[in-house]
Amino acid sequence: MGRIIAIDYGRKRTGFAVTDPLQIIANGLCTVPSGEATEFLKNYTAREKVELLVIGQPKQLNNQPSENMQYVEMFVNRLHKVLPDIPTEYVDERFTSVLAHKAMIDGGLPKKKRQDRALVDVISATLILQGYLEKKRFLL
Repeated sequence: MGRIIAIDYGRKRTGFAVTDPLQIIANGLCTVPSGEATEFLKNYTAREKVELLVIGQPKQLNNQPSENMQYVEMFVNRLHKVLPDIPTEYVDERFTSVLAHKAMIDGGLPKKKRQDRALVDVISATLILQGYLEKKRFLL
């Protein structure tokens, strides 16, 4: 069984989260500049067995794709060329940034740390992955 990686792709930064090899726990991994995200995944998958890439799908409240979706799709197309053997799956990412900020507040992080966009991106990726794992367990 391989790991699952969740990706919160943004135009500037991309947040990553990963499961343990048994796919039980979601952990924040890191944030990298978006231009380096494909290379990061290529290097990571050379070291670790990855079974699936879960991509946050940006949507508006009316369930229509947000304007950022075009950039996410270009990124996913690059991923398919670089990592053709690893499937991808989209997951609705609405409200993950809001939930990430709430988690930071509930966790007692000072205001200065809560303004760290890279930390928000990693937490958002972790929430995307946790939601995917919960949905997967519910469907079993």
